[in-house]
Amino acid sequence: MTIQNIISQLGEGMLKTILLFVSTLVIALPLGLIVSFGRMSKWAPFGGKFKPIRLLTQVYISIMRGTPLMLQIMVVYFGPYYLFGIKISTSYQIYAAIIAFAINYAAYFAEIYRGGIESMPVGQYEAAKILGFTKTQTFFRIILPQVMKRILPSITNEVITLVKDTSLAFVIAYAEMFTMAKRIAAKETSMIPFVAAGIFYYIFNLVVAVVMNRIEKKMSYYR
Repeated sequence: MTIQNIISQLGEGMLKTILLFVSTLVIALPLGLIVSFGRMSKWAPFGGKFKPIRLLTQVYISIMRGTPLMLQIMVVYFGPYYLFGIKISTSYQIYAAIIAFAINYAAYFAEIYRGGIESMPVGQYEAAKILGFTKTQTFFRIILPQVMKRILPSITNEVITLVKDTSLAFVIAYAEMFTMAKRIAAKETSMIPFVAAGIFYYIFNLVVAVVMNRIEKKMSYYR
């Protein structure tokens, strides 16, 4: 097999890697914000001290961050069969991978959001209230833009990690780039597919880093 054929086959896996990467971000970023709201929730039924939403989100975040992502992928993929007897098809692989990655990264993004939101000075909320802003307007027009600016470096780190973590989808035989490299390497008894895959990952991460860096510079409007 020529290098061109190897790159062509890896290209198919790269498209699936990009699909998993983009889908995860599209779901996990807004989901993480919602989870962060629950994590900071002060709501308690009947005016008591028990705050169920906060407790549930804390447990969720603890499980997602405290267990391996590979195990979570396996649970999402094989769980329906072992728990409910639902037959698993190969078409479910991509959905299982997206669900597992999304709920995992949403937990990390939630803590990043929470750190950024809680770092904002209380005076900004008070000033917005005096100016007649509602709580919703205050958050989305004043607080959130500043939070995004503060947490962007942390978000960038997680996004770069996500690129590399997509290779974990091999555990359910999802044919992303690393899985394709393994198959070709086993068939051809060559390390070239792994080297090519490594170059693909590096270029992918380089593009992500450059894009995020440009976004960060655009948001540094006071410099």
